[in-house]
Amino acid sequence: MFRAVLLALCLAVLPGAFALGQPSKPSRGTEAENTIRNRKNAWTVGVASGQLEGLYPRFAAEIARVLDDGDDLRVLPFLAYGAASNVEDLLYLRGVDVAFTQSDVLEYFRTQKKIPNLQARISYLMRLYTTELHILARTDVKSIDDLRGKKVSFGPPGNSAALTGPIVFQRLDIAIEPMLIDHTAGLEQLRRGEIAALVRVVGKPVDYFSNIKPDSGLHFLPVRGTNVFDDIYAYGELTNTDYPTLVQKGETIETIAIPTVLAVFNWPRNSDRWQRLQKFTNALFSKFDRFQQAPFHPKWREVNLAAEVPGWSRSVLAENALQTVASASLSGAERKNFDAFLVQSQGGKALSPTERERLFRDFMTWRGRQSTQ
Repeated sequence: MFRAVLLALCLAVLPGAFALGQPSKPSRGTEAENTIRNRKNAWTVGVASGQLEGLYPRFAAEIARVLDDGDDLRVLPFLAYGAASNVEDLLYLRGVDVAFTQSDVLEYFRTQKKIPNLQARISYLMRLYTTELHILARTDVKSIDDLRGKKVSFGPPGNSAALTGPIVFQRLDIAIEPMLIDHTAGLEQLRRGEIAALVRVVGKPVDYFSNIKPDSGLHFLPVRGTNVFDDIYAYGELTNTDYPTLVQKGETIETIAIPTVLAVFNWPRNSDRWQRLQKFTNALFSKFDRFQQAPFHPKWREVNLAAEVPGWSRSVLAENALQTVASASLSGAERKNFDAFLVQSQGGKALSPTERERLFRDFMTWRGRQSTQ
């Protein structure tokens, strides 16, 4: 009886609070917040960049700045561990659609991580700038072969050097004792002789090396034998202009250069995430000329939109955006030149749309190189 009276009193004091079987209606405030929440999340794209001292965060921030279109497109870059870890984020971390990485990441995951079917799961939007392999050692180490059996730091786990370093030493058949030491601590350990060398993959010049004094007892090791790297790397060099305290005037330190890749996850066509990426990609390509002007990083000027990445597949979204940009960028006279080029090169032979597209891309690549030169 007492419980029945208490329940009656509660129902009288709080009408509607115990309306059994009737779902509570959201307040106007809740409805307004849901509208804001949905609008804020509708066209966001998550980008995994890298560690603060590298170029990835700078490029990601500049992409976010140029592509920002309020609620219609918002790019959300975040600091991450680096090239290898970024691919894992792209594969497994919720909200990540785009990631900065490098061209040899597929080789790394194939030989080290054993992740299956990776090439079908990720693709690239564009090849960006190249970064150089830096191997810093004490002067008693004369060549990279002298590191055989010695301790070599590749920096913290997940960073670019931890990805490239094992590939380089494996391909050169030089067995070393790999160490994963923070870059700052690694430089101190190198100075004390606790490790024989440290490896970094970063765009030259970088203050980390530029600030080393000339009497440090440290120097860069050349990386030769580029024929074993041709399938995934480009040629690079370090000069006195890059590092006056570590490279003598007139000296050139041969090394390899690793292309940076803007990678994407291959979401199912027309899915929500695919549509976000489509809007991101179209905006990135259509506004690309903005990146090649001040105050954006000068390495944007190294980028050729048509450049390919060996071993990778270009995203169909990038293919479509590239075609649109290329067609729009040609003047009427240039279009006539291209058509004349087709007639002369093919002897009047009719071309399929696929063949015509391939030749058109070749033409645009050549045109970009001529412009750069």
